[in-house]
Amino acid sequence: MKNTMIISLIVLYLGSCSVWSPIFPDAGHIHGHDHKHGHGENGSYVDKPKPYNETFNPGQKEYPNHLGFNDLHIQAIRHIRPEGKSETELSKLDVIVHHHCKAYDDGTLTCLMFHSGMKDQDKPIGFEYIITAAQFAKLPENEKKYWHYHKTELSRAKATLPDLTADEASKLLPAISETYGKVVYFWKMGDKYPIGEPYILKIHELPERN
Repeated sequence: MKNTMIISLIVLYLGSCSVWSPIFPDAGHIHGHDHKHGHGENGSYVDKPKPYNETFNPGQKEYPNHLGFNDLHIQAIRHIRPEGKSETELSKLDVIVHHHCKAYDDGTLTCLMFHSGMKDQDKPIGFEYIITAAQFAKLPENEKKYWHYHKTELSRAKATLPDLTADEASKLLPAISETYGKVVYFWKMGDKYPIGEPYILKIHELPERN
């Protein structure tokens, strides 16, 4: 149900306008405010224990702006920058980076980026901000160089939507193709901690990988 809703919204609005539909349903419900997941007696729903750290968050509190980064899951290669021309460094271009994205009412998406999935102890190494073609057109000219056009880069990155069926993905990919993305990293793959300054990765300038 949720995947169908997201597909419909993106196909109808993301590719053609700068805002989401006013009929976008209650974001709290979409992004997980309804915590009743299990079945109790007589088919009624019961709350399951929350997964948050009980020492740091004893009340198991949630906030609506934290939720929803499973609106869309994209997998793509060519999202890690090689630091040299050795085979070890160039092989970073083959690493699958998981984008776990949240859709916003203004037509944009923000994707947390993981090079190892999104298990409980995986840490995001950066994010990709996605905007519509209309929004990209309004950017200052000296800013546009940091953004990549998904119509060009999706195929080069061998992007897939692993949580969708082939039919669902085929309806969504054309709309995503007409968007632009900007990747900002604050963590280099392999480092134990974020070292040095964050940087913008120009996806469209990465070398080709045979």
